Amino acid sequence: MSIIVVFVLAAILADLVTFHDAYQVRLSNRLIPPFWQDGGSWSHPLGTDPLGRDVLTRIIYGARVSIIIAGAALAIGGGFGTLIGLTAGYYGGKVDSILMRFADITLAFPLILFAILLVMVLGPSMMNVIIAITLVLWARYARVIRGEVLGLMQRDFIARAKVSGASDWRIMMRHLLPNVMPTLIVLLTLQVGWVIIVEASLSFLGAGIPPPTPAWGGMLAEGREYVSTAWWVTTAPGIAIMLVVLAFNLCGDWLRERLDPKQRSL
Repeated sequence: MSIIVVFVLAAILADLVTFHDAYQVRLSNRLIPPFWQDGGSWSHPLGTDPLGRDVLTRIIYGARVSIIIAGAALAIGGGFGTLIGLTAGYYGGKVDSILMRFADITLAFPLILFAILLVMVLGPSMMNVIIAITLVLWARYARVIRGEVLGLMQRDFIARAKVSGASDWRIMMRHLLPNVMPTLIVLLTLQVGWVIIVEASLSFLGAGIPPPTPAWGGMLAEGREYVSTAWWVTTAPGIAIMLVVLAFNLCGDWLRERLDPKQRSL
């Protein structure tokens, strides 16, 4: 949890906790090693990249990029997918079949290939990365929430709500949504790490955040030619990705145990 707190605070307060410009090129400072190596300096604790930019500063600003993309993709894709799942599970029949077939088609399409095609048409940008992830992410939520709703539709309180004359929208928002919220929260937490990995992969392949915007995947790509001579250029952002993704996955597992009565009773 502490790693998640540091990650979020670093993203929000990046302008206040850094002392270097994440974009300024200083070739005189290129490839300075971390402070614990010979030639290192405390002014650049994790060293500098091939263009002389401070690695720690770019990692912190890269956290902001990751949290913006994750927040936007999960809010849009998760919200839309939840609505589709509620609708499919509530109405069932042909509505359920049609919506789930669209979800199956979406899940079958490779995300990386789709993102690369989108970038070839529209050009690399943060907005296009969010669009690409959102267009695939919604189907995951639709599938999970639909399964939860199908189980809830057999409960007595739904039958009583229908008998009392409650509208379909009211039943979905007031009775079904609160009951699927624990599952939704766990899924959101687990998907943060997935979105960060996807964004980093796209940036690494050149189909994500365009330079010079600091992105963890882009930093890995910039330093791959210097792995043998300047290992810190790729190692530092790689460790950042690993720690943050692991932290969100562990947090999601913990929430699942806390919010699921079956898991809690074991």
